[in-house]
Amino acid sequence: MGQAPGYRPEIDGLRAVAVSAVVFFHAYPEYVPGGFIGVDVFFVISGYLISGIIFDEVAQGSFTVTQFYTRRIRRLFPALILVMSTVLLASWFILLPDSFVRLGAQVAASSVFAANFYFWFQSGYFSPDTHTFPLLHLWSLGVEEQFYILWPLAVSLLAAPRRWWTAILLVGALSFGVSVLLDHHRDLDFYSPITRAWELMAGAILAWRERHAPLARVANPDAVVAIGLALVVASSLLIDQKADYPSWRAALPVAGSMLVIAGGARSRLAALMLSNRATVLTGKISYPLYLWHWPVLVLSAAVKFLPLTLLERGLAVVASYALAWATFALIETPIRFGALSSKRIGLLAGGMLATAIAGFVVVQSDGFSGRFPPELRAAAAERPIAWRFGRCLLDLGSQTEFADECFEHVRPLLSVWGDSTAGSLMPGLRVLQSRQPSGLVQVTASSCMPLLSGPISVACAENNGRVRQILSSIRPDVVLLHANGPLDVSTRTGWSNTLAALKLIGPRIIVLGPVPSWKRGLPEQALSYYITRRQLLPARSSSFVNNLWDDEQARMFFTQQGAEYISAWQVFCNADGCLTRLNDHSPAAIDSVHLTEDGSIFLIDSIEGKLLKALRPRDK
Repeated sequence: MGQAPGYRPEIDGLRAVAVSAVVFFHAYPEYVPGGFIGVDVFFVISGYLISGIIFDEVAQGSFTVTQFYTRRIRRLFPALILVMSTVLLASWFILLPDSFVRLGAQVAASSVFAANFYFWFQSGYFSPDTHTFPLLHLWSLGVEEQFYILWPLAVSLLAAPRRWWTAILLVGALSFGVSVLLDHHRDLDFYSPITRAWELMAGAILAWRERHAPLARVANPDAVVAIGLALVVASSLLIDQKADYPSWRAALPVAGSMLVIAGGARSRLAALMLSNRATVLTGKISYPLYLWHWPVLVLSAAVKFLPLTLLERGLAVVASYALAWATFALIETPIRFGALSSKRIGLLAGGMLATAIAGFVVVQSDGFSGRFPPELRAAAAERPIAWRFGRCLLDLGSQTEFADECFEHVRPLLSVWGDSTAGSLMPGLRVLQSRQPSGLVQVTASSCMPLLSGPISVACAENNGRVRQILSSIRPDVVLLHANGPLDVSTRTGWSNTLAALKLIGPRIIVLGPVPSWKRGLPEQALSYYITRRQLLPARSSSFVNNLWDDEQARMFFTQQGAEYISAWQVFCNADGCLTRLNDHSPAAIDSVHLTEDGSIFLIDSIEGKLLKALRPRDK
């Protein structure tokens, strides 16, 4: 490596590799499980290119903060404003009020480059609900721009190359160390600019060495590039969503990116693989492609009953490429490379401010709920207070103890044990309690079936052990078991162990089978139906709904185990389909399997006679 180079097409090729990894991770996570490492590659490229520009301008005495941020505005704002505005407009017709409110908050946060902080407190990048956040991917822009608030100022103030080198090493080492130390705090480690700064510093190392301490020429730059590309590709295929990331694992794609940049200028392999016309074009449109692909995938899925098929995901990717090229050619290039004027910069800044205000207005207006009929607005019901989430319906990731209010001391005493779907029975059980005085005990935990063995997590197994001890101590008259999950070979042993343990305690045991499982989620299904047909979903539907258990087999199994079995499916479903609404307007479920308050009351009302019979004193 000699003097700082001019335009290097292989770096655009490396951008193409990075953006392709991210796009195909989002579209085909089953095939590219670690494609999210493409963002790390982008950070290295950004650190290399932008640090190099800052070093040169400070050394020449031409650096100004105004000029630096003017370039950032011209580079980032045009495509970002277009994408966020388009997503807001499309979501007006697609998203229910609660989801639209969340989108408004995402737009507002992204407009001030704080999306990473917003998602830090809202959703993990690998959480199951990520498909409900159309602008989740903008977290990386937040990290990068937060870094560039401080880095140009630091370089300008330090003013000497040796001081820059010290700063690069100090910031990089501290950032990497913090990332490794925080690897068990996934969201903090993933979203924080502090734990990501070392990746940008990795690029800054290359930029500094080119200018002030050139490395000796490598005899075989092709080998260097090959190793670098192998590290990037291997990372995208071998690292997955279960890994603590970034931590030390991000060193693999970061090191790979550094090697490609270091050896790429003299490598024939880089020229062949990264500097060809198609790859360079993808690199040139990588920024708008990154912006477009995720909202296209998310909003496409939002208008369907089911997740996108492989073909549909492929079409979404093709559409993203087309939008990216059009944005690059018609919006980005004319503004970025056109005549510079303070008026144009003012318009861009004003456009970003207007976008932020639009997002804020969406939040303050509660998502403009009047966009949809009352039946659809009701379908967006939130988790009822009666579930007592965080107190009697535990999140085992952070909670292990039930609150005192979960235990009543009135006889007869009914105890509810199960997962969050059991917690959703509480509104109906409260109504039953008002009619027939009795005590209620709620010992429920999210994603934790009431099994004493079988395919459950360690936290769930520990929780169920505590519940067994609680029930043994309070000795309820009736235990109502309910959960969302399969009844197969792997779970039957667990159910048998649970029932055997309860028999030793002595209550009457009722197993309530799962409620209907709506594959896409009932509110989303109702919304999709309305968007595509401009009609309400029929009051009963047989499309995209499943019964998780075979009722006859379940009844036989639990009866043989000494428990009474009640089918929830038969309450909600008949030959015409399953109830989608109650009383012509109230939705039956708030998602795939959790009942609304009215749905819970309807279910408990329907089986009231069996519950009251179980609560009566036994014949002596």
